[in-house]
Amino acid sequence: MNSLFPSEKLNFNLPDADITYYPGFFNSEKANELFGKLKTEIPWQQDDITVFGKTYAQPRLTALFGNEGKPYSYSNIVMHPHKWNPLLMFVKNEVEEICQVHFTTVLLNLYRDGKDSNGWHADNEKELGQNPIIASVSFGAERSFHLQHNTLKESKLKINLEHGSLLVMKGKTQHFWKHQIPKTAKPIGERINLTFRILK
Repeated sequence: MNSLFPSEKLNFNLPDADITYYPGFFNSEKANELFGKLKTEIPWQQDDITVFGKTYAQPRLTALFGNEGKPYSYSNIVMHPHKWNPLLMFVKNEVEEICQVHFTTVLLNLYRDGKDSNGWHADNEKELGQNPIIASVSFGAERSFHLQHNTLKESKLKINLEHGSLLVMKGKTQHFWKHQIPKTAKPIGERINLTFRILK
């Protein structure tokens, strides 16, 4: 097994969910290197998003990479993928060894500061299939990841996504849970997040 692989993992006893967190998936040295390369080598873009009839600039930068030119749609945004590059292939291969699946697509997010965020949502687009597996790698500033069950309001979870960590959500999770990265007033630095998925 690769020396980069984590020695610990955390499983959460949650109803209707299968979530695993690997806090040290990449060691700090490798995470620092990858963060620097992702910041400069990825063609970041900022799309407009329409919510309840109001259009505004999405509160983060994004990029999409994937196989066969398949577009990915969410929140009335249609993204067309760039071809995989060696940097993303390296991260993809490491994640796939843990998850034991082959991902076709990665959506990248760059949170520039605490004002950038991602509102409540589930990764349940039809292109992802019945029970999608989502593998999320985080680099840079630590951000709080909130989960909330759709009907069991007392069932909620908050995870601090650390530099170099991996979070895996699979099974029925996207059917029963929503998640978000909320804004924060704390003075924090940039965070880059890679969410690997399989488009059907």
